[in-house]
Amino acid sequence: MDMLATVFLVISFMALALLHLYWALGGEFGVTAALPEANGAPLFKPDLWATLLIALLLVAFAGLAGLLGLDTGISESHLGLAAYAGLAVGGVLLLRAIGETRYVGFLKRVKGTRFARYDTWLYSPFCLLAGLAFLHLAWGRV
Repeated sequence: MDMLATVFLVISFMALALLHLYWALGGEFGVTAALPEANGAPLFKPDLWATLLIALLLVAFAGLAGLLGLDTGISESHLGLAAYAGLAVGGVLLLRAIGETRYVGFLKRVKGTRFARYDTWLYSPFCLLAGLAFLHLAWGRV
């Protein structure tokens, strides 16, 4: 089970990091479905640096999942720190899945937009599964 969760997290977060890098370099595919909307317009437009920062954060999540799920030979004290980071990441992902009750998450009220449809069927379920996978891996190391 640990290996399945690890592979799921590492592949998923690396793919998401590559997608954000693609967007940072000017790619357009999928960008209209990736941002919450109000009145037909995106709520915000991330700039190059914000998109690169998200890509870097996603790579860090993939690395953390690999650290937690693979036998890397790292010391127990450092692995304990990684476990607490994994619990934090898992918790944040679960909160993202639940949402902020307006535009994002399972409890969102705005439902007629393209983003909202993708959020209901793809983004929020992914965050729920990824959050649970992080909690599973981290809890085994605490």
